[in-house]
Order: sequence, then C-alpha cells, then structure tokens
Amino acid sequence: MWGSKKGASRRIDSLVGNSTKIKGDVDFIGGLLVDGKVIGNITATEDENATITISENGYVQGEIQIPNIIINGTVEGNVYASNNVELAKKARVFGNVYYNLFEMAMGAEVNGNLVHVADDHIAKNKATASIEAKPEPARLEEPEVLTNN
Repeated sequence: MWGSKKGASRRIDSLVGNSTKIKGDVDFIGGLLVDGKVIGNITATEDENATITISENGYVQGEIQIPNIIINGTVEGNVYASNNVELAKKARVFGNVYYNLFEMAMGAEVNGNLVHVADDHIAKNKATASIEAKPEPARLEEPEVLTNN
C-alpha cells in the first residue's frame, strides 16, 4: 500500500493542518493532505490526476469526489474515485465507496457499500445514487483522535 500509482500525484500542494477546521466546500488542484477537519464536500473538478490524502488524524464530513483517494482517517459521507481508492489500516468510512481500483489494508473499515464502476461511469452513478432512497451514513459526534502519549 502507499506505493506509487500511475497518474496519481503524490505531491502535497494544499494542507489542512491538525489544528485546522474548515466549514464549507473545498475544490483543489494537485495534492491535498487533510490532517485536520473538513465539514463540507471536497472535489477536484479541474484535475484528473488530483489526490487527496486523509491522515490518521484527518476527518471529513461530506462527500469526496477526487480521482485518487487515500484514507487513513475518518470520512462520513460517500466517496467517489475515478481512478483508485486506498484504505490504510486506520481508515473508517461511513458511507458508500464508488471506485475503479480499490485497495484495503487489514483493519480498515467501510460502513456502507463498495461499488465498482468504470471511471467514465462515476458521474452517472453519482447522480443515480443521489436519486435513490438510501439510509444516511452514521454520524459521529467528534472524531476520536489517538495520540502516542
């Protein structure tokens, strides 16, 4: 896991730091590292090689629509990746995961459906999923932050 994937950007252009909380939607180009909290949707509408990395302390409450997604923290909401999704051992996803390529480490958790779709069908499935009646993912009060103290 965490190896280099063809076309995926591993550089970090934007950072949401550990003590940062953003309320609102985020749209970026390149690489985004979330080590804090984002309450809102995250997209990369103008970059087909964009990558988001959600660290062990990272927390997102909202929908994520990025070509390459790496999660080791907590996500409450649906995840859409036209290229690949990697879930590290401390990943917790409370929502559906729509993916083309999928990698999951032992210990990672998905509380929702895993839906394999070809990259050109992501947008279509996203629209269909929002129309269908489905239960809301579980909502956490506050993410559990683990420290090495």
